Amino acid sequence: MNMIQVATAGEALIDLIGQSDGRFEACLGGAVYNLARALARQGVGTLYLNPLSGDRFGRQLAQALVDDGVQLARPEPVPQATSLAVVALTADGHPDYAFYREQVADRSVDAPGMDRACAAQSDLRVVCTGALALAAADAGRYLPWLRAQRLAGRMVVVDANLRPSVMPDLIAYRRNVLEALQLADIIKVSDEDLGNLELPGDGALAQARQLLAGSQAQLLVLTLGSAGACLLVRDGRAWRAREAQPLAVVDTVGAGDSFLAGLLAAMLRAGHAGPGGLQALDDAGCRHLLVHALASASLCVMQRGCVPPSWEQVCERVRLAPAVIDSP
Repeated sequence: MNMIQVATAGEALIDLIGQSDGRFEACLGGAVYNLARALARQGVGTLYLNPLSGDRFGRQLAQALVDDGVQLARPEPVPQATSLAVVALTADGHPDYAFYREQVADRSVDAPGMDRACAAQSDLRVVCTGALALAAADAGRYLPWLRAQRLAGRMVVVDANLRPSVMPDLIAYRRNVLEALQLADIIKVSDEDLGNLELPGDGALAQARQLLAGSQAQLLVLTLGSAGACLLVRDGRAWRAREAQPLAVVDTVGAGDSFLAGLLAAMLRAGHAGPGGLQALDDAGCRHLLVHALASASLCVMQRGCVPPSWEQVCERVRLAPAVIDSP
């Protein structure tokens, strides 16, 4: 088993995906769950911190994590039910969600328990959270944990991944997301996230620059759908990467999670996850991270559902279909 370098905390759920005939297909999902699997598939030793249910869905979620090589911080199942998300794909392939998350297994977690699980991992370098874990109702679970991990010297990664349609208090939700982003060394946002956060600035790039400047983060990655992605560095350097040819997109489920996993996998392999590692990133290193992350997402969207690629598959795509890199 790989040494544990990354710990992930956040939702694991079942996506009930609507089909054209009106039926629903049950698929394993959840942004942080997908991230954990995507990291492990790229060879990163990964610890998943949240508990899983003992129901049928929970057993399936746990087995898929273990099969991919993810270590469970809480391998014993809990009695709470598995979270559910009802997903309908829009005409352009984007998922539209409705969540059922009251008294569910993955929310049966607290900051002291996550701190203890992280402290037991001597090789732990990075902690990640985002998406539904940033709900204001869960601030007491995740924000103290993020603060403790930052104080312990670990790199904090936060993926905003907003779901405003299912948050009852949007003002409190935005405030909590922004508070979590203030604790991050690396921020990941999409252009949709920036619009939902209602940040000042004319366009996504200007909003991203504003967000980075007002935070403590060293890096910000901005995903732009079919237009590619940007990497912004605190010192003002920036790049955009996009595919040279249009992709045959099946759906976009898990694309952002695969993107972030690719970025972190490349960063860990290059040795930039330790103290001062981000500040030491040169131009070539930044471009490498961005290209590997983009290829990871591209491979995911060309398959149905979230099927994260392996490290070898991503490296092969980078070699055979290199991305175009320019200034944003």
